[in-house]
Amino acid sequence: MGKRPARCYTHVRGPANTRVGKFVRGVPDSRIRSYDAGNRQGDFPVHVHLVAKERCQIRHTALEASRIAVNRQLQRNIGIDDYHMTIRIHPHHILRENKMMAVAGADRIQDGMRRSFGKSTDRAARVKVGQELITVRIHPEKYHEALDALKRASDRFPTPCSYKIGKGEELVKEYLRKK
Repeated sequence: MGKRPARCYTHVRGPANTRVGKFVRGVPDSRIRSYDAGNRQGDFPVHVHLVAKERCQIRHTALEASRIAVNRQLQRNIGIDDYHMTIRIHPHHILRENKMMAVAGADRIQDGMRRSFGKSTDRAARVKVGQELITVRIHPEKYHEALDALKRASDRFPTPCSYKIGKGEELVKEYLRKK
């Protein structure tokens, strides 16, 4: 049987479940391995952030898909030496599922919701309103490529997102004025 759809887990309910080693056994590994891409040592004056507008939970598979989308778009349009991208959130929260049987006579052999701790199935990152999800550091003339790449990443998240210039706003305004 496949995974439940993401809409089952996007809303934040209850306290965070993060005790991996102590209480919860058998937690699957996070799919996202690398949180940085591009030129890490480069000096880039402009920082563009993808910011969450709503409180939600984002699965680790969505984080990995957004990382791949941003990295591929920036590599193709800018080049690997002209940007640095960072994923700013980590999937610490453990998602659990109380699997119910759906066969004839299942009501006689299972407890339903009684003691339904559930089995750990996935990981997710809990996101607050206004939290920065992804940061791209670039040169001012590559500003539009960064916005396009972050737009592709926001399509993979369950929350609406906006953009914010964290550093170098005056450089971007000056570049856009010249253009």
